This record gives sequence, C-alpha cells and structure tokens, in this order.
Amino acid sequence: MKIFVPPIKSQGIKTKLVEWISSNVKEIQFERWVEPFMGTGVVAFNVRPKKALLCDSNPHLINFYKAIQNKEITSGIVRNFLNEEGSKLLETEGKHYYTVRERFNEFGNPLDFLFLSRSCFNGMMRFNRKGGFNVPFCKKPNRFAQALVTKITNQIENISQIIAQGDYEFKHQDFNQTLLELKSSDFVYSDPPYIGRHVDYFDSWTEDEEFMLNNGLEVSNCKFILSTWLSNKYRTNDYVFSIWKDCYIATKEHFYHVGGKETNRNAVYEAILSNIELKDSITNDEMKSRIENDDSQLTSKAKVYEIPQQLTLMLEEPPLKSLNKSLKKKADLLTNA
Repeated sequence: MKIFVPPIKSQGIKTKLVEWISSNVKEIQFERWVEPFMGTGVVAFNVRPKKALLCDSNPHLINFYKAIQNKEITSGIVRNFLNEEGSKLLETEGKHYYTVRERFNEFGNPLDFLFLSRSCFNGMMRFNRKGGFNVPFCKKPNRFAQALVTKITNQIENISQIIAQGDYEFKHQDFNQTLLELKSSDFVYSDPPYIGRHVDYFDSWTEDEEFMLNNGLEVSNCKFILSTWLSNKYRTNDYVFSIWKDCYIATKEHFYHVGGKETNRNAVYEAILSNIELKDSITNDEMKSRIENDDSQLTSKAKVYEIPQQLTLMLEEPPLKSLNKSLKKKADLLTNA
C-alpha cells in the first residue's frame, strides 16, 4: 500500500499505522467516513472514502485543508512561498522563523502555518492558552533546501488530488458537535488525544471528555473505531478496560515519539478499539486476561524482515579453510607457470 503523507507535520501522526488501520476497515460498508479529530488527515487521505466529514477543534488545520480544497493553496503557490521565506530564514540565520510565527499568530495565514509546521522544533504542534503557536525554531537555517521544498509541494499536489476526487467537508468544531451530526450509516474513525499520556494538541484532554466521546459514539448507533494506546513498559491504559470495556481490541507495537526528550520516546502497544469485530481484534476480556497473565498483547501479525542481501552473500562465502586451499592451489599454478 502506497502511503500518502500530508504536508502538515505533527507528533503522534498515524503515518506508520495507516496500513494497519486501513486493512482493518477495508471490508466495512458505510455511506460517509467521519472524523471528530481529523488532525493532519493522514488516515482519511489514505483510506480515501468517497464521502467524508473531517472535523477538528484546531481551526488552523481546517483552514489549511479548506484552502487546498478551494485552490487558494496549490503546489505552485507553496513552492514560491517556501522558496521566498526559506531564503529569508537562511539570510537571518533562523531569526525569520519568529517573524513568521508572530505574523501567523496575528493573522492565521495557512501558508505561514505550513511554514511553521515544517520548521519548528521536532515537528511539534503546540499552542498556548491564548491559542498562539509557541513552538521554537528547529535551529536549521537551511531548512527549506530545494529537496524539501519539492517534497512538500508533491505532498500538496497528492492531497489536493485526493480531496478533489471525493466529497469532503471540513469543519472547525468541537468533537461533541460532530457526534451530534452522526447518522447511523456513518463510519466513525476517532483519534482523540491519548488520555493519560503527554499531549501536544490544540486542546487538552480529560477523563470527562473520554466519557463523553464514548457515550456519543454509543448513542449514535454508528460503527466506529478509535485509536489509543494500550500499554508501555511502565503501565497500562486502564481506561481501555473501564470506559471502553465493551469494545473489541486490536493491537500493534509501535515506537511512539512524543516530546523532545529521549526519555519520552518509547515503544508502546497501539490499540484500535471498535464496537465491531475486526480482522486483528480480540475481546476486551481476553486482552485483560493476557495482561494479567503476562502474555503477549500483540494481536496483529509481527512484521517479518527479509535477510539483507549483503548478509546473504556473506553466508554463502566458502569456509576459511576451503578458501585457503583454493588460494594455495592458485599460487602453486602461478609458480609452476
């Protein structure tokens, strides 16, 4: 499966999990794909439903994709913009980043949002209480070299074509409003901020909101899946077995990057929770039993890696003793000649 990567960067983006998520929903029938937490849109853009309602509480994400949909942002416009702003970034040894950040926080230009997303520290998307983007610069004045600009413009073009080929509606609204608009024929993919973990998002996320999300999905009578985390080497997400106790669980091990510190970058079991049985899923009770018995929490197939060609060649080399005999024989022939 070819993965289309969106131009906006964000920590926690599901790029490496898209194929897994897609394989678990490809047989499900629905009229409209709905996301209360669109984020970068990577899942929807790769599932590519014919009709979708994509919502987020972050107005800048919605404005950005609306601008692509309305052709206010094109690959050509982005190339010219990043070349110009990238030159200023290089000339000022990075100081121009803060000029753009200040400009963005005042006017909210979608192109400035893209610029900040691709040049901020560690690809973070963090806002202060007043809604201002406050992530510092990544300290790479030559950030927008031509290779990266070309990569970003290609991403813009790919996403633009995907949006144009479907009936997509982008809405800036709270997840509760999106839940009220659900129809029983919809399929909901929900990717809320991970409760109980460090959150880099436009809003914070609480236990009460997790309860409201669960209740809203249940009363909608929609089929749904929800992304969350199950466990890491330190602890287990107990909300999976309380708030979401009636759901099936599918799991996959994933190295999850959160925050700038190495100590915040650990392997976790990612989980898909659903009110229907999925290809890779087991029951909530079975997963709880596995954890209590210290059994494997993995439900998806482990990825098998091919032996590198260089290693294969090394394995096929003759033993050292045979090699020495061969070299001696050749030396004798040369001497006799």
